[in-house]
Parts: sequence; C-alpha cells; structure tokens
Amino acid sequence: MASRDEIRAGLSQDLARLWRYGLALSGSRDVAEDLVQATCLRALERAEQFQSGTRLDRWLFAILRSIWLNELRSRRVREGKGFVDPEQVLFTDGAEIETNMFVGQVLNAVHRLPEAQRETVLLVYVEGLSYSEAADLLGTPIGTIMSRLAAARLALAKLRSPRGVTTASAPREQAK
Repeated sequence: MASRDEIRAGLSQDLARLWRYGLALSGSRDVAEDLVQATCLRALERAEQFQSGTRLDRWLFAILRSIWLNELRSRRVREGKGFVDPEQVLFTDGAEIETNMFVGQVLNAVHRLPEAQRETVLLVYVEGLSYSEAADLLGTPIGTIMSRLAAARLALAKLRSPRGVTTASAPREQAK
C-alpha cells in the first residue's frame, strides 16, 4: 500500500505521458487535460489501492483509460445512443522540412486509426509497454495486441509507398 506522498511524487513524473495518452484517446487537448486532472484526483483519492513495488505509470494509465471509457459511455447515454462496449471504442533546411511534413503525415495517420489500434500503438510504441503489459492494461489477449499492431503497421506503411500501395502488394514490373 502506498502513501499519498508517494503517489504525488510519482504523478509529477508521469504527467506528460498521461497527457499524451489522454490526447491519443480523445483527440482533444482540452479533454486530455481534463482526463489527466481526473486521473490525478482519483489516484490521490485511492492511493491505498496502489500496491507498492508495482509500476505506478501502469496504474495511472489504467485509471485514465477507465475514466475515458466511462466518459464515452455516459456521452452515448446522454446522446440517446445507448451503452457502448469498451471493445467498440477503442495524432531550416529542405530535408528537415520534408522530415517534419512526413512526421505530420504519420501523426495524422495515427490519429485516423481506429481507437483500439491508436491506443495500442501509443502504449507499445510511444510509451514502451511490452505486449504483455499493454494486454493487461487494456484487458485483452496478447494476440489481440499483436493483431492491432499489425493492422496499424499495415495502415501506416501505406504512407511510405507511392499512391498508398504497400511494397508487399505492389505489382511487380515484368522483365522485357
């Protein structure tokens, strides 16, 4: 069991990562800030639930995700669309300018991924969670994590080849 002081100290180290995760989930800076604030509040209120010796960042990501899913559910109910299943809901020189443009394209493509893929890409590739840790956090089998990442990589690979055709599926020129 951890004290509020331990949680408070750990929170300050993870604020940027939490905000990045909130932004990836919501697509909105304001909502990301609200999610981080709600996560901090809940973490401090429930500090006794954190198990000392485990990873605080994983616990905080789980709290943030839970708050986000609750917000999605309540939003759908308010809009009269009923309940939502969590599985269904789930961004100098010429060379530098070209690199920045490509990075912008990648971020836009990541933001357009289905939420479950976007969330998985963020946790594994940006936050550095292992497949197993991401599976535990998201409450899905590790095979689902692998499948989501494979689908996301395929979608993102279309950026690298002309006309959105991946090199694996591009027609080959016949020898003359």
